[in-house]
Amino acid sequence: MEFKLTENQRMIADMVRDFGAKNIKPKMREWDDTQEFPVEVFKQLGELGLMGVLVPTEYGGSGFGYLEYVTAIAELSKIDGSIGLSMAAHNSLCTGHILQFGNEAQKKKYLPKLATAEWIGAWGLTEPNTGSDAGNMRTVAVQDGDHWVINGAKNFITHGKSGNVAVVIVRTGEVGDSHGMTAFVIEKGTPGFSAGRKEDKLGMRASETTELIFQDCRVHKDQILGEVGEGFIQSMKVLDGGRISIAALSLGIAQGAFEAALAYSQERSQFNKPISSFQGIAFKLADMATEIEAASLLTYQAADMKNRGLNVNKESAMAKLYASEVSVRVANEAVQIFGGYGFTKDYPAEKYYRDAKLCTIGEGTSEIQKLVISRAILK
Repeated sequence: MEFKLTENQRMIADMVRDFGAKNIKPKMREWDDTQEFPVEVFKQLGELGLMGVLVPTEYGGSGFGYLEYVTAIAELSKIDGSIGLSMAAHNSLCTGHILQFGNEAQKKKYLPKLATAEWIGAWGLTEPNTGSDAGNMRTVAVQDGDHWVINGAKNFITHGKSGNVAVVIVRTGEVGDSHGMTAFVIEKGTPGFSAGRKEDKLGMRASETTELIFQDCRVHKDQILGEVGEGFIQSMKVLDGGRISIAALSLGIAQGAFEAALAYSQERSQFNKPISSFQGIAFKLADMATEIEAASLLTYQAADMKNRGLNVNKESAMAKLYASEVSVRVANEAVQIFGGYGFTKDYPAEKYYRDAKLCTIGEGTSEIQKLVISRAILK
C-alpha cells in the first residue's frame, strides 16, 4: 500500500494552488454573490489540461488517470467548491459519457473541443418529478425516419445555459423499463433545444444550474451514444465514476474548511490564550482531521480501483457517501469554531458550509448511496 502522492499529483496540486490564488480567490466572493458562471476561468483550466484530465492525448486530453483527477478536483474545491463542481461535472459526466460510450466519429468530433474547454459540456438525467426515480422520466424521443423528435424538460443541469453540448438521457421505450432510455448528444443551437430557468441556490452559486427544455427537437440518429435503449445502463456506469469526483469535491471542501478553522483557532485568543488550547476546540479539530483522513482513503481507494478497471459500484458509493457527510460535518464545525464570525461573509467558513450540503444530494443522495451499498453487500 502506497500513500504518497505521485510526481504527477504533486505537480497538479501545485499548479492548481498557484492558479487558484491568482485567478479564483480574488473573484470568488463576487461570483458567489452574483451567481456568475466564470466561463473564462474554465477556458484557462482547459489550457492547463484540467478540463480533459481523463481524455487520452490522441483526443486532445491530458491522458491522466483517476488519482490525478481526484487530486485536481480536491485542490480546486479547497479554494472554491463551485469551480470544483463544474470542473467535475464537465469531466465526469458529459465528457466522460462520450469517452466511455461514444463511437470513434463522436469521440473525434467532441472530445478535442471538450478537453480543451473550447466547448463546455452539460449532462441531463434529472427531471422535475424524477430525481432518484430516473426510470420514470417523462422526456420522450419518438423516431421519425432517420431522426428522433424530443419533447420534455430536464432540471438541475450543470451548465444548462452556458454549455455548448449536452448528453441527455430520454425515454424511447416504456416507462420504468431500464432498457427503455437512450442517450443523445445534442449541440447548442439545435432547433427546439433551449435553456430554461436558472436556479437561485444556497451554495455552489458560481456553478451554473438550469433547466433544459425540448420542444419538437429533431436529432439525427448519428447523435445517439451507443445503442437505442442503453441510456439508463450507460448512465449508471457514468455515475459510478462521477461519484468518485463528488467524493473528491467533498474532500476538498472539508479540507478547506478545516484549514481555515485550524488557522483561526491558533490566531483567535480568549481568556489570554489561543482558542486551540482549549480542549473543546482541540477535540473538534481532532475529529475533523480524522474524518477527513478516512474520507481521503476511501476516495483514493475508489480512484485506484477505477484506474485498474475494477468494478467500483460499491466503493465509489461508499466514498461519496462518507466524504459528503464528512464535508457537511466539518464545515458545520468550522462555523462553530469561528463563532459569530463564522456566520458572516467576512470569513470563509459560511461559504464552505453552504457549498458542502450539495455534496450529499448531487449525483445520488446519501440515501441512494446507502441503497447502492446495501444491494452490493447483500448479494
